[in-house]
Amino acid sequence: MVNAVVLLTVQPDLINAVAQKLVQIPGVSEVHSVGGRFDLVVIIRAQDNDGLAQIVTERMLKVQGIRSSETLISYRVISNYDLENLFAVGNGS
Repeated sequence: MVNAVVLLTVQPDLINAVAQKLVQIPGVSEVHSVGGRFDLVVIIRAQDNDGLAQIVTERMLKVQGIRSSETLISYRVISNYDLENLFAVGNGS
């Protein structure tokens, strides 16, 4: 499994529309609208480097409204997210 974070600058009036299109792409697990130098942060989980390249170059960057991108490939992912979901059974979450 290959994980990446893609930082995007987007045409201001299309930020929400771009985010909605991106989250529908297989392999895109999350899209965050953020403040600062970038407009959107995209979390990608792919099977391998070829899959990652395909998601980014053949699907994601073809979405109208994206002005620039910077892709960060994760060496390691340290997260409590999956453990929290595993133990959340029955607590109303």
